[in-house]
Amino acid sequence: MTVTVTPVKGRTDTTAFIRLPYTIYRDDPLWVAPLEREQRAFLDPRRNPFHAVGTVRLFLARRGGTVIGRIAAIVDPRYQERHDPKCGQFGLFECTDDTEAATALFTAAADWLGHQGLTRILGPLSFSTNHECGVLVDGFDRPPTMLMPHNPAYYPQLFTDCGFTKAKDLLSWRVPMPADGEPPALVRRAAERALSAPEVRIRPMNRRRFDTDMAAIRDIYNDAWSQNYASVPMTDQEFAHTIRQMKPMLRPELVQIAEVHGEPAAFTLVLPDANQALRAARGRLTTYGLPIGLIRIHQATRRIDRVRAIATGIKKEHRARGLAAALLTQAQRTAFRLGYTETELSWILEDNRDANRSTKALGGIHFRTHRLYERTS
Repeated sequence: MTVTVTPVKGRTDTTAFIRLPYTIYRDDPLWVAPLEREQRAFLDPRRNPFHAVGTVRLFLARRGGTVIGRIAAIVDPRYQERHDPKCGQFGLFECTDDTEAATALFTAAADWLGHQGLTRILGPLSFSTNHECGVLVDGFDRPPTMLMPHNPAYYPQLFTDCGFTKAKDLLSWRVPMPADGEPPALVRRAAERALSAPEVRIRPMNRRRFDTDMAAIRDIYNDAWSQNYASVPMTDQEFAHTIRQMKPMLRPELVQIAEVHGEPAAFTLVLPDANQALRAARGRLTTYGLPIGLIRIHQATRRIDRVRAIATGIKKEHRARGLAAALLTQAQRTAFRLGYTETELSWILEDNRDANRSTKALGGIHFRTHRLYERTS
């Protein structure tokens, strides 16, 4: 039967878009189902502030009336201004092992972007590098951590068959917790050198100054990532929205802020791996009106033993101070004290030699790779 691709219109199509992954991953024991209500909010222009700055068009692929694929085509003026005025993005790609369906989806997205004057396509991004991005190409043997994509092993071949080539690899590292919670001597000495400067101090986030500390982290983040590959600045509304989503799992002790002369200069954001609890909910907080998912999450939260270092940012003028070593040392000591047994640092650009070298010195083991793909449409 012929594959047809149509734009998503109305609630029925949106529901089909959101629920397709349950078909794709029904035999995958590692997949973690996202909460359906969060997926609806993410796609809703009234609730996701990305839609105030970017434009998204969703598509569904069907064969004989059955939904077999989905994709989002994305126009982000910030990306075009900062990186490439002729490049659009795609994301939220899911598809059965069907090259014809994948080709039809990518063609629909590229055609729509072409009507916006864009001739190159990059992704997957959901909907920018400030959110989930990349296709898993290596490391299929472990469940994904929070806010990291997971996909079937056949996806990379679908991308290649559809004319995409590698744009950039994103590396994930895991650091088993040492028996004493202390980083290797090399990292510890670097941290001590950084903290020996009297104007430098490391402190945890202050719960009573939550909004102030989060505003400082946002400013550092936008400064630190301003020249990174494919990055776009986060608006105040986007950052606030992201933090609201993270807040239920946030432990202030794990969020470390470096100050220089009393002013925030760097941070590391470490969160317990919510996916370890989220798996128990199976995508729903309630079933037939009963809070079954909520109860499952609450019970599973007690068993979380892994944290993810989502971001470490340093203002440009302070990058020579060795603040990253000091921040990660303190974060690891805190995670050890709180009983966590492993830290994941993800993701790091493959050509960010300093960050990858530092992570390896911390005891990191490269165990997973995600890939961004590009194509001239």
